[in-house]
Amino acid sequence: MKVRGIPVLLDSSFLLIPLEEGVDIYSELERLLGLPRCLVPKPVLEELKRLRDAASPSEARRINLALRMAERCETLNVELEEGEGVDDLLLRLARELKCPVATKDGELRRRLRREGIPVIYLRQRAYLEMEGGEPL
Repeated sequence: MKVRGIPVLLDSSFLLIPLEEGVDIYSELERLLGLPRCLVPKPVLEELKRLRDAASPSEARRINLALRMAERCETLNVELEEGEGVDDLLLRLARELKCPVATKDGELRRRLRREGIPVIYLRQRAYLEMEGGEPL
């Protein structure tokens, strides 16, 4: 049995990468981190479900695939604090767990960098890269 190592938080935009860009995020995460412990907070899953409910049928199918991708991860049973958005939650959890965040969201990446939190992102629409040094 393989032992999972470094925890990494995944956001909704990251879970859509395989469908949008054709990149295998799990093999890329293994290339970067060994055998990571992929974590998806419950509010990220809820965000994807809200997006799916308001989406066109073709977009809803894509989001359903992203939700299936998330099934390969450990779900963190956490709640948003009052006034907190999903991005705020990811920042808070990254600080608490001392781990990188995997995202395709440019604004979230900027916020994470300002906080000194490592970010895993898609580079050249082909592979993942981590910025911000080693995990916290």
